[in-house]
Amino acid sequence: MSGVNKLYHVIISERAGEMLVQHVRFLAQVSTQAAEKLRLDVIGAAKSLQKFPERCSWLTDPALPANKYRKLLVDKRYLLIYQIKDDTVYIDYILDCRQDYAWLI
Repeated sequence: MSGVNKLYHVIISERAGEMLVQHVRFLAQVSTQAAEKLRLDVIGAAKSLQKFPERCSWLTDPALPANKYRKLLVDKRYLLIYQIKDDTVYIDYILDCRQDYAWLI
């Protein structure tokens, strides 16, 4: 079992980072504590992808290439959308599930 302790390199794209900043700023208008919790939870979820990123389900939509993106739900509202290439996880989007993200497709 050589891959048991394998660690993936996780890269958050500039676009995904900007999306996180927007979500945190918006939430901070209501509660700075909630905004900080969201930031920490998303970072923690991203770090968790270092180990076994395949655990999350595929993002399926007829307009997307099959088996390209995976999704990780954070705090019941936010989706980390990522792809795995070799030993690297690329987080491409951080979306609020309550918003329409059809533009992604």
